[in-house]
Amino acid sequence: MSEAIARIVGAYVKLRNLKVLEDMKAHRQRLINELKSVHGAFDTSLLIKQFDDEMTVIEAGLTMLNTGAAE
Repeated sequence: MSEAIARIVGAYVKLRNLKVLEDMKAHRQRLINELKSVHGAFDTSLLIKQFDDEMTVIEAGLTMLNTGAAE
């Protein structure tokens, strides 16, 4: 997983910006859904895995905000 996404999520958690994290999560979910619908010569499994990993980081950030652990 990219350290960059962890840093970005960490910054938004510190800023307590729930909306941006929710938007990031929704965007990645849309990308995953689009990639899963692609059929043909391209193997999208690595991209899907990367977006899944990023979603895990984003969800952890959302959990921190929702439980108040970001203070």
